[in-house]
Amino acid sequence: MACFLVPAAEAVITTIATKVMQKKEQKNDAGKAPETIEVRLDGEHTEIVEKKHFSSKMKWLNNLLWGGSGLLMFEHLWHGEITPWFPFLTAAESSESTTEMLQEMSTVGVTMAVLVTAIWGGMVAVSSILEKKAEKAADEDMESSEAE
Repeated sequence: MACFLVPAAEAVITTIATKVMQKKEQKNDAGKAPETIEVRLDGEHTEIVEKKHFSSKMKWLNNLLWGGSGLLMFEHLWHGEITPWFPFLTAAESSESTTEMLQEMSTVGVTMAVLVTAIWGGMVAVSSILEKKAEKAADEDMESSEAE
């Protein structure tokens, strides 16, 4: 009915938060070179990797939320639950269906938003672990090359 509104609302909030973070990061990084890590791939080849700002990781969450909400909105539109005239949601036409819609939003919508955010949290955790491993390996390579 309207479960897509909960992740869409979260997407609006996280998009605003991302924009604010980006401005702060740009102020802090003004005139600085991006933080990079040199990663050894197989002993011979190396690759320079730029560390990600948290705002770019927030964009991952925004993309997940906006994409999921858009697909759900299309699905509800396809099934005739969204109309181009007021009240736009067929479930808002009567008090009984409005109660059912609000219950669905509070159960299904919140569950979807929490699940997407938890998956994003896992993505950020894995990303942070990989960045730390790359930093540690780069530091060890520097130490071993200095010792020689």
